[in-house]
Amino acid sequence: MERQKQDIPFSLDPKSGVPYYKQIILQVEMAIADGRLSTGDQLPTVRSLAVDLQINPNTAARAYNELEIRGIVTTQQGTGTFISDRKLEISQVEREQMLEEITRSMLTKARAYGFQVSELVEAIQRIENQED
Repeated sequence: MERQKQDIPFSLDPKSGVPYYKQIILQVEMAIADGRLSTGDQLPTVRSLAVDLQINPNTAARAYNELEIRGIVTTQQGTGTFISDRKLEISQVEREQMLEEITRSMLTKARAYGFQVSELVEAIQRIENQED
């Protein structure tokens, strides 16, 4: 039973030192673990993901191939790439480490531009309110 394609907001950090294909894999794994993606959800096509992220299609294909090798997704020729029924769990420690890494990067960049932590917090709250 196929479900509609889920839109997860893929985002790449060119300064992280982590290859783009690995960032895509991690984001898919996190989305499965926290329930944003579930069995049968369709991922964007390789081409559309590459266009959206402004990367080489081979990079997106490499991420999808790796996910397929791990049994996390299945690809149906001519239909698309879908989340498999394999269960993934991300520990609380791993989630906290990921959040800390994201926060540290954002804080470092904000400080480099002269922003205070309080201004950063206000901006985050403002953006979150706009998205609700």
